[in-house]
Amino acid sequence: MRKNVYEYLQSKPKLIQFLREQPIWYRKLTRNPDDLEQFELASMNYFKQTIPHKVEKFTTSVEMANMMLHMYQAMKNQG
Repeated sequence: MRKNVYEYLQSKPKLIQFLREQPIWYRKLTRNPDDLEQFELASMNYFKQTIPHKVEKFTTSVEMANMMLHMYQAMKNQG
């Protein structure tokens, strides 16, 4: 693996963790260091850090809060 790619990976612990969990990327980066951008995108998808994942997480949180609010209102109306 090229020194600059290795140093870049060392500066980002999440990428090191992804590389350990998906060792096929070690071979890909060794053979073609220009795939670093694809590697980072694959890492973001793996850890669910892309914008669609964040929107989905936020939506789920809002739906949960809405459900709790309705439950609270229902309990308040009964009592």
